[in-house]
Formats: sequence, C-alpha cells, structure tokens
Amino acid sequence: MRAIADLLPRVPLKKSDFHYELPAELIAQAPLAERSASRLLLVPPVPGALADAHVHDLPGLLRAGDLLVFNDTRVIPARLFGQKATGGRVEILIERLLGAQQARAQVGASKTPKPGSRIALDAGGEVEVLGRDGEFYVLQFHVPEALEQWLLHAGRLPLPPYIQREPGLDDRERYQTVFAREVGAVAAPTAGLHFDDALLDALRAKGVEFGHVTLHVGAGTFQPVRVDDLKDHVMHREWLNVGAELVQQVRRTREAGGRVIGVGTTVVRALESAMRDGELLPFAGETQIFITPGYRIRSVDAMVTNFHLPESTLLMMISAFAGKERVFEAYRHAIAQRYRFFSYGDAMLLFPQG
Repeated sequence: MRAIADLLPRVPLKKSDFHYELPAELIAQAPLAERSASRLLLVPPVPGALADAHVHDLPGLLRAGDLLVFNDTRVIPARLFGQKATGGRVEILIERLLGAQQARAQVGASKTPKPGSRIALDAGGEVEVLGRDGEFYVLQFHVPEALEQWLLHAGRLPLPPYIQREPGLDDRERYQTVFAREVGAVAAPTAGLHFDDALLDALRAKGVEFGHVTLHVGAGTFQPVRVDDLKDHVMHREWLNVGAELVQQVRRTREAGGRVIGVGTTVVRALESAMRDGELLPFAGETQIFITPGYRIRSVDAMVTNFHLPESTLLMMISAFAGKERVFEAYRHAIAQRYRFFSYGDAMLLFPQG
C-alpha cells in the first residue's frame, strides 16, 4: 500500500475549487433506450481539441491491443423500510454484507437506534441493531433465507438521490452492467452501464482486450464532502479485488505497447490501491485512497467516465488525472452542448494531462 503522504494533496485544495453550476434539467433521470447510444466527449491532452462522439464509436477510437478494464461488481437491492417498536419509521441502506445474516448499513430514523433494539421490516422478518461501526450500524437480520438471496425479492434498488423517482422494473436491468457478476455493491459502476453486448462484440473484433477488477461501490459514494479543506476529509472505505490474472494482462498490454483504459473511477480507484512502488500487484482488501490534484495516476493511460457531481471526490479524481482546468473546460462544453449528467448520463473518454 502506498504511504499516506502519497495519498494526500501536494498543494492546499478546497472543496469549493471543484464547484460548478449545473442546470437541473441536465441530470439524467432515466437511461436511454440503448446503452451505447449515450454521447461520448473526447478529451485528448492539451492542445488537442474536444470532440463530440457516441459510446458506440469506441471501436474506431481504440486500437488493437488496448485493454479495457471493467468493474464486475453487481448491485444488490440494498434499500429496506421498517418500523421501530415505538412506531417510528426507519429506512435502511445496506452498505456491505458481512456474512450470511449480517450487514453494515446506514439507518435513517427520527432517533438514533440503540444496540439491542429491533426493527420490524415491511418486507417481513426483523433486524436487530448490534452496534455502531463509525457512521454505520452493524445489523443482524432475522429473515427466512440467506440475506443475499432474501434481498433479491425483498429489497429495493438504491437509485442515487439525484434521480427524483422511484425505481422501476427496468432499473433492475439497466442499473446493472451486462458483465456484473460479483454481488456486493449498493451503487453501479456507472461508466460500465454504457457497454452492451453488441459494443463488446465490436470491440473484440477490433482486437481490444478486456479485464476485470471488483470494487464494491459503497453507500459512502453518495456522501458529500463536508469540509472545505480537503486535507480534513475522511474518505469512505470500499472493498476491492485486483487479481493476478488482471495484473498479468496489464503487464502484457504495456509490454506490447497497448494502452490500459479504466472504465470508470471505481476501476482507477481499485488499480491505484493495488500499486506498490509504481508496480501493479494483486491485492484484495479495503481502500480509503483519496485522489486529488497533485497525485499522479499511473495505473491507466485513459479513462471512460461519466460526468460527476460538483465538489465530489470523483470530480477531484479525474481532475488529478487530466488536470482541473482541462476537466472544467470539458464540463463547460458538455453543459453548453446539453450532455446528460451523472449515473444515467453521458460519458467522456479522458486522457491524462500532457
């Protein structure tokens, strides 16, 4: 793991440095009919010009021998509702499954639930509060199946808070990548949502290779940065796995002159967490890595990424990669050209600053 000093900003940075104004109507409330029909803003290094394209144009933009790295996490229906013994309503958002019947979760209630208290679930069964784990609660579920299986029919999909509607049946498919397989996320790795089977086939035909990491996106991804001085921000924890096979794929790609392209900030977060003295090594465990300008991202040569919330840690990460001025130039262009923003929105193909 990198030294803590390597994870901190090199210059004083403020949350307010990453603010921008976004018209509310540009926040995508639903996916397009076709995944790969989303627009794609090409952001080459300066002085290259920004260019408008579509995600389905990627086979013509990438080269044979390039490696696309995807996050294969699968979103669980992690939102539940219930009632305390006093009658108060409770909302539960599972952050991580801890075993067959336990989970770490956010609990929203009018009064803080105490250890030993029980919550009757609207979907049946009940939850016992075992204690606190930082800002989360550790919960014991008393339900008739293993928790992971029970959630598939009892839980509700946790759409991001900026999507102002209830989840529908289509979201069960569309808020999930087509290559999702490792159960454990409470939010989708949204850059991967743009890839459908037809696009993957076209990329394979071009000679582009695919690799996978797992990073279970946690509920903390929706939490705002609450301090203005970024050195005081405490990053949320997420579990990841960068396997030996992916490490070998990256080495072979680089040795052959190909490019490693991370599909989404979660992939880059996973890969950077697995770097040791400039070398990618297998790693499984938790990360709290916080990437801001001043940090040099070495694990990828380009990124496919959606447009991120103002003042978010994801916007800070891509600013570290491509340069804050370049990123904000791209965002101004995207707003002027009426791109769609956030989870169900459009994407960028982003290259590092020169």
